Order: sequence, then structure tokens, then C-alpha cells
Amino acid sequence: MKAITFQGVKNVEVKNVEDPKIVKDDDIIVKVTSTTICGSDLHLIRGRMPKMPKGFIIGHEAMGIVEEIGKEVNKVKKGDRVVVPFPIACGHCWYCNHDLWSQCDNSNEHGEVGGVFGYSELFGGYDGGQAEYLRVPYANIGPRIIPEELTDEQALFLTDILPTSYWGVENGGVKSGDTVVVLGCGPVGLLAQKWAAYMGASRIIAVDNIDYRIAHAQTFNKVEALNFKDYDNTGEYIKEITQGGADVVIDCVGMDGEMSAMEKVETALKLQGGSKSAIEIASQAVRKGGTVSVVGVYGSRYNNFPFGDFFSRNITLKMGQCPAHTYIDRILNLLKENKFDATDIITHRMSLADGKKAYELFDQKLDNCIKVVLKP
Repeated sequence: MKAITFQGVKNVEVKNVEDPKIVKDDDIIVKVTSTTICGSDLHLIRGRMPKMPKGFIIGHEAMGIVEEIGKEVNKVKKGDRVVVPFPIACGHCWYCNHDLWSQCDNSNEHGEVGGVFGYSELFGGYDGGQAEYLRVPYANIGPRIIPEELTDEQALFLTDILPTSYWGVENGGVKSGDTVVVLGCGPVGLLAQKWAAYMGASRIIAVDNIDYRIAHAQTFNKVEALNFKDYDNTGEYIKEITQGGADVVIDCVGMDGEMSAMEKVETALKLQGGSKSAIEIASQAVRKGGTVSVVGVYGSRYNNFPFGDFFSRNITLKMGQCPAHTYIDRILNLLKENKFDATDIITHRMSLADGKKAYELFDQKLDNCIKVVLKP
């Protein structure tokens, strides 16, 4: 089969690789009909994630048709169209039983975090979904059957960015009347802005530095969009225009924020896991007693993290990998009822064979690229 593979920093290639096989009795093989590139995939190709062997198949957002099932699979059958949530979860450990699916104790023998498709040996070493076929373990737990009335494009983002953005807003405790700041106008940030409006926020302020993404954010009702390059101190400016700060700040950027010269050096030397500019803005933009919800991916430890700023102002910090299984069904119901739509963020539709070009567009923010859907 063909698959997008990691070949080194800033280098992905579409290669012919071995087809996946049933390994355990509760596995399925999915013939992928749609897949996509996630912003967190860029951490891999930028060399910020350890244990990425050459030839590793990337991708954790995929859906398709069940092609083959193990003999213990009873929740799906051959021919079903399914989405596959990005965390791999066993369904019976303490963490799965407490809705912390992304922290499953049994899906990753290589580390303390749960398994994730296509996200390095550190996250279990599972082949990813940017391929023609995908092996899905624990198939009685993760995959969800998609009704025929929904297109692939309507359902595909249930794999990650729809649950992640929803969870980021819910985790921040957004309620009716709140002022919410969303850092980042990439796919997750744009959807978080929509969810904040859905949950009743009265004021939504989006922050980015890419003009076309800011313009897209401004097409949403209630969203004010700021380019942080226009301000000497964006966090302090937000505090000023909100008379004390936002009730909730949602960081959808993580370590991919704008890096200072020192951070670039420290990151290159592996002394730091990337930028902390977003979390610094968050520390200034949130009101006393407010909440910062972090869904953007951060790497290793960070120098000069603004811990004291949070402590002294009674800020609640919430963060982590979204337990996507918890949210898929409720969001799926909203999609079926036409109460939420995420397809407007799709800017490019390309063949899997053009995966290298798709990564270039997304990584370098060319041709106004926000989200690419790939068809094997």
C-alpha cells in the first residue's frame, strides 16, 4: 500500500509499504477513505518529537471502511464506515474506566502516556492513518460507525480536532456570558472559537499572526481577531480591553508559537521543547481567578515558565491530550442534527499521492492553507 512516511526532519515521502495485518483478535483493518494532516503532525516533521524512526507512517486522523475483522470483534463488521479516534484505548483499565482514554495504561508499552496512531515510538509505535489501510487495535472500543447521511468531510474531524476543540472549551469551564480568548486560528483554534460561541460566550477574542487565518476567524459571529504582531504586549492589551482579563483563555498553539532568538537556540540544543510565547500571553490575558485551558501540544520542560504569574493570581490550569472517546458520540449527534459544522475550515482536497506537497502547503502556510483532506 501507499503511505506518507517520515524520512527525516522536514522530509516526508509517499512510499510503498507493507499492508497492515490482523495482529490480535480484537483488531480490524480499515480501508482509509479520508485522512488529514494535523497541526501536531508538524511537530514530528520539525524534529521536536523523539523516537521517530525513518520510514514511520504518520497520521492520527483517519476514517474509512472496515475491510477485515479479528474473531473477537463484535461492535463493527466488514463494510461498516467508521471514524477512528486518535487515542488508542483498551477500554478496561483504570484510566479508560474514568474517561481518561488518552492515558490508557495498556495501549503503550513504550512509555507512561497512552498510545496514539502515527505519533512516534514514544506514543506506542503504531502505524498512522495517512495510508491506504490502517490497523486499528481494541476495535470494540474506539471506532464509531458513521451514518450514510453524513459525508466523510462532515465526519472526519471526529477523529481529533472536533473532540479536542470541544474538550478545550469545556475543560476551560466556558459558560454563558463569559469572555473567552482563543490563542491560535489554526483548525483547532477556529473550531474552539465556534464551540465557545455554542456554549454561550458573550465575547470571543482570537489571536494569531497569519492574516488569512485571522480573516477566516472574523467570518464567525462574535469573534474579534487580533494579530499579535501589532502589539508590544498582546496579553496586557487584552487585559486592558477586557477590563481585567478574560474568564477563560484557550491555548491552541502550544510549542509552535513564535520563538524568541534564545528559544530557537535552546530548542536546537534540546534545552527547551519549543516556544512558550502562547502560554506567556495566556498568563497575562486571563483575569484573576480565571482558567487557562491548554490543548496545544507542548514538548519537554521549559525554562522561565510563568508559574509564579499563575500562582499569584489564583489561575486554574487545565491541559493535556483530549480523551476523544468521551466526546465523539455527543458531537456526532450534533452533526446529524445540523447543529454544528466544521467543513468550512477545509481549504484543500488532495490525493494521498500528493502527500509531500500537502505537507509543504500546511507546514509553510502556502496558498492560504488551513486544513487539507487527503484521499487515498
